[in-house]
Amino acid sequence: MKSLIVSALIITTLSLSGCGALHTAVAKRNLDVQTKMSSSIFLDPVEPEQRTVFVDIRNTSDKPEFDLKPQVIQSLQARGYQVIDSPKRAHYWLQANVLQVGRSNARDTNSALAAGPGVAGGAVTGYALHRATGGSSGGGAAIGAAVGGAIVGTVVDAMVEDVYYSVITDIQIMERFEGVVSESSQHQLIQGDSGSTTSSYQRDSNMRKYQTRIVSFANQANLKWPQAEPELTQGMVRALAGLF
Repeated sequence: MKSLIVSALIITTLSLSGCGALHTAVAKRNLDVQTKMSSSIFLDPVEPEQRTVFVDIRNTSDKPEFDLKPQVIQSLQARGYQVIDSPKRAHYWLQANVLQVGRSNARDTNSALAAGPGVAGGAVTGYALHRATGGSSGGGAAIGAAVGGAIVGTVVDAMVEDVYYSVITDIQIMERFEGVVSESSQHQLIQGDSGSTTSSYQRDSNMRKYQTRIVSFANQANLKWPQAEPELTQGMVRALAGLF
């Protein structure tokens, strides 16, 4: 009777071990791409002859080949803007810095937590079930079957992974203004372990500044970077050009 109970519990453990992977494979079978902006920017409408933009897009991430600039320029031109190399003559400046490209750190943590219990939980559960049904620590057959179930569950879980790729970009837009814009800034610079230097400046300008952050992410089961890159690029280009 005890052996039947143990067998039934082991089968239940085997079934449950693959449920998470099966749910991920089904629920995340389609690629989901979303692009979000931290805050909106509203630019004043201008006459067609003033629709000139100076574009400066940089990439400080570990994927320098991720280049948005050509497509952003093409999209701006399609909207009726002229992209010029002279910041003095341009009515708008579009400055962007790609901070991060690749696997999302937050989702990496969640993935590790999801995979971890599948391994530890399976083995511990199998041993606990064996002891709860009156077995001894020397009952190799039941323990072996439970450990085998944990291994099978681990293999199944490893075959299906919930993957996120993200692109984080900081944006600054400057707009030429018919008037005077007063700017003041103060920075505290760290000097060594105990000292600091305060730097401040004030100036008048004819450019208004706007800043925001754009985050685009792609999610799918077993997603690979070559699949995510085109979609993430389109999302970022659409958001950047859409500010104008």
